[in-house]
Amino acid sequence: MHHNTPLISTIVVGLVLAFAFGALAQRLRVSPLVGYLLAGVVMGPFTPGFVADQNIAHELAEIGIILLMFGVGLHFSLKDLLSVRAIAVPGAVVQISAATLMGVAMGWVMGWSVGKGIMFGLALSTASTVVLLRAMQERRLIETERGRIAVGWLIVEDIAMVLTLVLLPATAGLLNGEASASTDLTALAWPLAMTLGKVAAFVVFMLVVGRRVIPWILHYVAHTGSRELFRLAVFAISLGVAFGAAILFDVSFALGAFFAGMILSESELSQRAANETLPLRDAFAVLFFVSVGMLVDPAIIVNEPLPLLATLFIILFGKSLAAFVIVRLFGHPTSTALTISASLAQIGEFSFILVSLGVSLSLMTERGRDLVLAGAIISIMLNPLFFAVLDRILAKRKEEAAPSSKANAPPREPLRTSVQRDHVVLVGHGRVGRVVAHALRVTNTPLLVIEDNPGAIERLVQEGVEVIRGNAAAPDMLQAANVGAARGLLVAIPDAFEGGQIVAKARVISASLPIIARAHSEEEIAHLKFHGATSVIMGEMEIARAMLALLDVDRAVATTEAGAPSAA
Repeated sequence: MHHNTPLISTIVVGLVLAFAFGALAQRLRVSPLVGYLLAGVVMGPFTPGFVADQNIAHELAEIGIILLMFGVGLHFSLKDLLSVRAIAVPGAVVQISAATLMGVAMGWVMGWSVGKGIMFGLALSTASTVVLLRAMQERRLIETERGRIAVGWLIVEDIAMVLTLVLLPATAGLLNGEASASTDLTALAWPLAMTLGKVAAFVVFMLVVGRRVIPWILHYVAHTGSRELFRLAVFAISLGVAFGAAILFDVSFALGAFFAGMILSESELSQRAANETLPLRDAFAVLFFVSVGMLVDPAIIVNEPLPLLATLFIILFGKSLAAFVIVRLFGHPTSTALTISASLAQIGEFSFILVSLGVSLSLMTERGRDLVLAGAIISIMLNPLFFAVLDRILAKRKEEAAPSSKANAPPREPLRTSVQRDHVVLVGHGRVGRVVAHALRVTNTPLLVIEDNPGAIERLVQEGVEVIRGNAAAPDMLQAANVGAARGLLVAIPDAFEGGQIVAKARVISASLPIIARAHSEEEIAHLKFHGATSVIMGEMEIARAMLALLDVDRAVATTEAGAPSAA
């Protein structure tokens, strides 16, 4: 039986194709974003075969934008920005201005108006935070000075783009050239003042009311103990604030979602909120990228080769060169300047949002939109090559400085090996890890924690605990923790598959090291034991034993232990 289900078909085909192309992109060591965009091209109107409903795709994309911006706000760090504000703020502003001017110049050559050229340049000026963070994490650069500058630079770009999204509707008429020379300045200033007034009212409302109500709601729901209700509360806050901002204050969904995330980031439950909602946020973000890909006409590569090359030149070299010059003028070393330049040699999420808004406001032609989208896909594909070249340059400079070092040394920042001995290495500082770490510190047991949660790392550092940031399964992490000289390894993360990788790597380093891990099922126990765990604790089993022990049912406890599978 044929079912006319355009919503279901759009979601299902979009996610299936996104998975297939995303997996292929990952295999080719390219950002999965490229795969998602290509999936949209395949199911778009410009290629044969299945064509998704573009209206439905647009609605799904709006939800994707809300959740993307909510995630940006949730991870917004004013502290990180302030630490590098001296270079990140002026650098990002000058770089955005330079890219915009290059866009205006190209628009003039293409015969576009100044307003359309400005819109085109703005869309080319902002890099993808997702692509940047992935490249930085792979090279362990997040905690370095150049990593902090790059991330701070992107934060400034994000703030600038949020403000752009707010102001564009009010200034669309002026940018489109609809204002004549005789137009009263008051008539032009009034819509802008109204928009800024509404934004100011919304910001004040969120800072006065939202800052109190949103954390209170989350804490109330958290104390109910319902994980399902907590997830629902986070989504209700993100979507509800975005929708309410648009209806009550006439500001964009994007700004409302960004402020909802930013307010929520101040709560102690922000990390839990981020983790609980990540799967659905990722799913709708994927659908957003798929919907963007549907707008791309691949024929532009053949029909507009020279404009496309010019667009790529601005993205890959124009704004990167501007960033390089700015960073060097501020007195930072060449390695930092090259890192920032490579980081900015691509465009992403905000570019997609801007071109969609630009077309709807008649501030961008479909030709310009196609150039931006094609440039985004190609630049994201080529960005790993820029980092590969950067790695070679820095490795060569390092080799020249220290000829005895290996020329093919990994491009990652070197990890400092811990000098502790006879210490306990704890992997994970979540609900279980926190209890373990507290007990070890109370007994003055030497401790080293491997963790990748910024909030947990900051708390541990303040408490004087040695921390190595990153995934314990990554290369060299366990060696840096000096596991070979440790008295034991405690794997407290809940993911048994990742835990198995960590256990196996640790067992290669030391055949006699006591390794204790956690599990949630008999299959996970078997998996961890197979990879070399000395003992595995299953939480559910220990809870049952504790309950029976509290009832003083000694015989029942003994019987349960005798009949239960051994984890030791």
